[in-house]
Amino acid sequence: MKTLVVGVGGVTNGGKSTLSQFLHQKIHNSCIIAQDSYFKDDSVVPADSNGFKQYDTLDALHMEKMIKEVYSWKNDPDVFLRERGLILKDSSVDSEVYILIVEGFLIFNYSPLNELFDMKYFLEIPYEVCKKRRSIRVYSPPDPPGYFDGYVWPMYLQNRKEMERITSEIDSMYRSTCYLYAYPVFAVYLDGLKTKDEVLAAVYKDVCQEIDKLQGQS
Repeated sequence: MKTLVVGVGGVTNGGKSTLSQFLHQKIHNSCIIAQDSYFKDDSVVPADSNGFKQYDTLDALHMEKMIKEVYSWKNDPDVFLRERGLILKDSSVDSEVYILIVEGFLIFNYSPLNELFDMKYFLEIPYEVCKKRRSIRVYSPPDPPGYFDGYVWPMYLQNRKEMERITSEIDSMYRSTCYLYAYPVFAVYLDGLKTKDEVLAAVYKDVCQEIDKLQGQS
């Protein structure tokens, strides 16, 4: 049994869920763990000095619960999928590859999770496009006036900088221990302004190539 963990991160409304769902629908024996499913109850999420709820922090998420789910999949992906009623190919084939797609806006900011990814993709779009997409999306609770400029975008920039720092530390750790890592430590940045089909096809091709490599290993 072989496994591949794919991380899909990036800016809000950048296309993370679309990409993740596409990969899941196209690839057998795959499943998605979405970070949005692990938000804490609104009542325990604090507000900043402007009254904006601080959702865009790791403290607003049950990260321990999320990573426990990832380890549950890594322990036995066959059982993990069956327990959730997902369709499986013949798991008796030794070369069968199981793919976990982890999707979320802060998945690369949590070091214990970041270290588990075999492939990483980060979707980015410019400020103007992001703001427009965010304005037409329905949230519960809805964004208060000024939330995007006063909180969402500044936090994205801050979290992106922190993600790059964490990833550099992971890279340094591997280099200092002379550990030969099979996959790139840094994420592949994807231009969210490209057509959806172009982005989806490029990532799908990448992942399929990795699956082929794993299937070819004895």
